[in-house]
Amino acid sequence: MVEGQKSSRPWHGPAELPVFPLPGVFLFPGCVMPLHIFEPRYRQMVSDLLDRHGRLVMSTIVEGHSDVDGAPRFHEVAGLGEIGRHEELTDGRFLIWVIGLGRVRTTEIPSDRLYRRVKIEPLEEWDVPTEEEPGLRARVQAALLARCDEFLNLPAGVPLTHLVDLLLQRLQLPATRMQELFSETDLRVRAEGALAEHARRGLPPPTSG
Repeated sequence: MVEGQKSSRPWHGPAELPVFPLPGVFLFPGCVMPLHIFEPRYRQMVSDLLDRHGRLVMSTIVEGHSDVDGAPRFHEVAGLGEIGRHEELTDGRFLIWVIGLGRVRTTEIPSDRLYRRVKIEPLEEWDVPTEEEPGLRARVQAALLARCDEFLNLPAGVPLTHLVDLLLQRLQLPATRMQELFSETDLRVRAEGALAEHARRGLPPPTSG
């Protein structure tokens, strides 16, 4: 059997970034996440980012930890994002749209700002062996289409990693299980995990239209 190989995705961005921890929120690569920014610390964060590179880390708060003290525990594997669009409201709040760029491993570092900061290490992904890719792709795509009421126009050649992530987002998994699969850098393992969850869970009832 030919072993999978690491994807080559060089990183040329900043190694230290603001972190925005939220409960049950996962920023997948290639996805766009709209956010309403109203807390003073994160309004400061967005203002700082708009003056610089616009990149931040979206991390998921560990279940059972609240944000009461302003510093909840968050998972170390998180989503790297960039502000692709923003709107500043008259009262100082922001509406932003964050584009997912990749997965990163984080280590919290001291911050002299109201918001927290992390040092990041981009995570490389282990690709599926070439001879296994077509069969696995077909299974993932069939599961994904089975969970879509609307027509899903998938362009030819969509990377398998994006298809797997789309399936995960359709499954509405508990946060702990989603974090486990989100953090998995072996694409074959992540795909098989998503397919197992798809098989374990019945299809959602069709929506009337």
